[in-house]
Amino acid sequence: MKVFIIGASGYIGGSVAAGLIAKGHDVLGLVRSPDRADQVRALGIEPLLGDLDSADVLTAGAQQADAVINAASAEHKASVDTLLAALAGSRKTLIQTGGSSIIADLSEGHGNGTIYDEDTPFTPLPGRATRVAIGQQVLEAADQHIRTLVIAPTLIYGHGSGVNPDSIQIPWLIDLAKKHGCARHIGPGENVWANVHIDDLVDLYLLALEKAPAGAFYYAENGENSMREVCQVINEVYGLAGPPQSMTIAEAAEIWGDGAANYTMGSNSRARAKRARAELGWAPHRPSLIDVLRSSAAT
Repeated sequence: MKVFIIGASGYIGGSVAAGLIAKGHDVLGLVRSPDRADQVRALGIEPLLGDLDSADVLTAGAQQADAVINAASAEHKASVDTLLAALAGSRKTLIQTGGSSIIADLSEGHGNGTIYDEDTPFTPLPGRATRVAIGQQVLEAADQHIRTLVIAPTLIYGHGSGVNPDSIQIPWLIDLAKKHGCARHIGPGENVWANVHIDDLVDLYLLALEKAPAGAFYYAENGENSMREVCQVINEVYGLAGPPQSMTIAEAAEIWGDGAANYTMGSNSRARAKRARAELGWAPHRPSLIDVLRSSAAT
């Protein structure tokens, strides 16, 4: 199978590409620059130069591939419109990557006991309404004879297999801890995020590509931790003194931006991948986030 990956030099897209190549598939990857083209080519990916606004390039990539995986922006509607138009009537597969911040709250570091699976109704906060609408648009395009799917990862950790091996949130916390000599969380740090190892996530993409039904939506998770738990282990691993320190949401926004502070680092996102396990037989088994941190392998 030939798979077109948008975001082929990114953390998720590059890791999925490596997984596909290891299984004998051909990968065509969208990249923005000649330098990135050289980097992905060295990993066995055929580069296609362009960006999310290059409608002609996206159309050409989608039409020459057997399946498409969008692992770039979850909120770039124009690129999704282009892909759906290019694939209409083809019965090819389109996997759209979302994220579990669609169920985030504005807790400013306080806990919330609400847990969601794929069948739990929710109303997204305004900052994630566009992402939810695009995901719904993709799923409804199954009526256009496209095998559309949405995968919503939780907090991802672990060493990636592509050009960019680094995740986002855990390195943010580690860098901040090193800068201040102590890990820091928002408010009391009681907010909980579900999480998933990058290699388990890759397994889910491969299984979904192989056998997921059209119009399916999947969370990806294999455990959860509070931000305070994560910060405590960061202090332990890096030999930093004392308990983690608290900061306000405003201080966090100065560091990471309003969106990241409110919808990720200070929120709760407690998802369960019920459907991925039941429908696809997905069986995540890599080390937990805490175990990876303690082995000093978090990225």
